[in-house]
Amino acid sequence: MRVVIAQQNMLVGDIEGNAEKVIAATNEARRLLGADLVLFPELALTGYPPQDLLLRPSLNTRIVDALAQIAAAVETPLVLGYPGVRNGVRYNVAGLVQPGQKSPALEYYKHCLPNFRVFDEKRYFQPGDQARVFEFQGLKIGLTVCEDVWHPGPAAAARAAGAELLLNLNASPFREGKHSERLEHVQARARDNGVPVIYANLVGGQDELVFDGGSFAMDNRGEVVAQGGFFEEALIPVDITRDAGNRLVLAGERLGIPDDNESTYRALVLAVRDYVNKNGFKGALLGLSGGIDSALTLAIATDALGPERVEAVMMSFRYTADISREDAAAQARTLKVNYRELPIEPMFDAFMETLSASFTGTPADATEENLQARCRGVLLMALSNKLGHVVLTTGNKSELAVGYTTLYGDMAGGFSVLKDVFKTRVYELSRYRNQKAGHEVIPLRVIERPPSAELAPDQKDQDSLPDYPVLDAILELYVEQDCSAEAVIRAGYDRETVYRVVKMVDRNEYKRQQAAVGPRVTLRAFGKDRRYPITNGWRPGD
Repeated sequence: MRVVIAQQNMLVGDIEGNAEKVIAATNEARRLLGADLVLFPELALTGYPPQDLLLRPSLNTRIVDALAQIAAAVETPLVLGYPGVRNGVRYNVAGLVQPGQKSPALEYYKHCLPNFRVFDEKRYFQPGDQARVFEFQGLKIGLTVCEDVWHPGPAAAARAAGAELLLNLNASPFREGKHSERLEHVQARARDNGVPVIYANLVGGQDELVFDGGSFAMDNRGEVVAQGGFFEEALIPVDITRDAGNRLVLAGERLGIPDDNESTYRALVLAVRDYVNKNGFKGALLGLSGGIDSALTLAIATDALGPERVEAVMMSFRYTADISREDAAAQARTLKVNYRELPIEPMFDAFMETLSASFTGTPADATEENLQARCRGVLLMALSNKLGHVVLTTGNKSELAVGYTTLYGDMAGGFSVLKDVFKTRVYELSRYRNQKAGHEVIPLRVIERPPSAELAPDQKDQDSLPDYPVLDAILELYVEQDCSAEAVIRAGYDRETVYRVVKMVDRNEYKRQQAAVGPRVTLRAFGKDRRYPITNGWRPGD
């Protein structure tokens, strides 16, 4: 028997289009790979997460119609995920669709509904409580959905109901280190119950989430016997036979697992590609400053879309160093993207003249610096409107955390590529990209220069912030691990520096809640992962 995992990239809400993808993948799996059964990810018909689309009155009717359409157009049985309303209750369903049968032959309702970090399934679904096992070509197969496999109960219930093999449908989003955790949990279920597990995962970008695929099959001893690729659609065959002792033997191709730098970089590329394409933008544009953040963003955008769909704009000012102009132009030439320079001095001067009476008697301060950034934001948004390109903001997680960024200036845009990438990781990913290319995609001078916003003479980031290795270490403890300020100090960091940093984090919540959406690649991203009130009296030492 051959099970083929259909690792697919679905568009949230496009039920009809997703049904067509299911039909095409099922027929291709049969024609090219000889599939006996095809396995799709969780909520394949709606994409994940559908959020409040699940509350639309017509949703269930559309799902029923799509399931009938699929059954009429395939010759191979398949298992896929979809939402279903049964007796007035909405479930997260895994269903067995048989060719020619209008309704699914069997349905399993997800037991364990995640309701933490980016997940809020209890808002939409009720949990199931019954194991469902079906017999197929002499093999008893149990179903589970995503979070079910992270807990002992559902797999044990399926085994008690007679399952010899478990199929697990997933919409498991990427973050650094996530795949090893998946393997660990599936291994526990396989060993505890003595049954193999076939794990199908979604792939694709969806707003702040990235799904990395990486579908696999594991035998009853917890050994991976088939490993699919990452960050791309795939059909992954898994062959199942019985040995002389009637034990199930699974076999397939084992592809390599990318390391952290490759995984994170590819996640960012996929996030940009899908955000631009799924939302119908013609391309992307960004401000290319000659600094490392915009340089890495440009490389990611070009890898995602191709150079012909990327526009880079140098918006120079009197404080822009010649080296910044040179390095920006050099990178644009290397990547063959569209490039232009638009000086902001004339518009800055016009604003200052208009404001001169209002500013009389006040010293120059951050206002004038922010005005430079806002001039740039206006230019980028004007180009976006005219060209149909989305603006990619270039700020990183470290800057966003402490508010070292300008509302309606460098924060202006539609997608924040590095929103969940600390500054120290920006350097690592930039070096990775150059190493991968074998030449300087990102100019070495950009990587080695001290970072600067170039909003004032001889300005350096470290004039206003701790050194980035120290800052990022504090942020990781305070933001990602929810440590108190005192706990961070006990971890070995200077008291004054820690309190300075956490106060900056806390008072800049209002900026982060106005920031563009960006891809999640760490344990705790700004967005759905971390929801804090803007107005609050919490003490930072707690």
